[in-house]
Amino acid sequence: MNKTRFALTAFFTSVCATLAFAPLAHAGSVEDDVVQLQHDWEVIRYQTPAAEREKRFEALAAKAHQIAEAQPARAEPLVWEGIIVSSWAGEKGGLGALGLVKRAKVIYENAIKIDGKALDGSAYNSLGVLYYKVPGWPVAFGDKGRAKELLEQALALNPKGIDPNFFYGEYLLETGNAAEAVTYLERALQAPPRPGRQVADTGRREEVRVLLEKAKAAR
Repeated sequence: MNKTRFALTAFFTSVCATLAFAPLAHAGSVEDDVVQLQHDWEVIRYQTPAAEREKRFEALAAKAHQIAEAQPARAEPLVWEGIIVSSWAGEKGGLGALGLVKRAKVIYENAIKIDGKALDGSAYNSLGVLYYKVPGWPVAFGDKGRAKELLEQALALNPKGIDPNFFYGEYLLETGNAAEAVTYLERALQAPPRPGRQVADTGRREEVRVLLEKAKAAR
């Protein structure tokens, strides 16, 4: 994918012929809501045809926004709203995705203000990915140095996690540090499975393997 699409396929972006969402008036706990967002995202990202993903992410982003607004003191719904909006941007691509990317940035920043440690520091990780994926000024806010800081914060909070190791490895590879990238990508492959995240873990491990092969070839 070229840079005008911001390469947001690295983001972790439900499966029925239609994605129907129950009214939030009948929602359960915030934990239940977050688990459902997580599940819906996984199915769209890894099990839905590419041609259908943009519209499904758009619908899921609307649901996530409602959940986050209903739980203003919790960071977790905001983290997932940011991930979903970022994934929507990745599917949309081009300059039309820029507004979504900037929206996701604000969402992650708000989540960090509430609780940066929520979901093992996922807001730091996801925001760091945005900083190294998007173009820099004057087009957008991309900043490799800021990306490194955020990704390292995420790793400090979840040093054995598959996602922080994968994305730090990807960052290192994209910034010309292939040998170091191999170390983190191998750690990602060794990450313990996440309960209830089989779909995401399977998809992410395949992405790790592809990137690891590329990193080894570039050393």
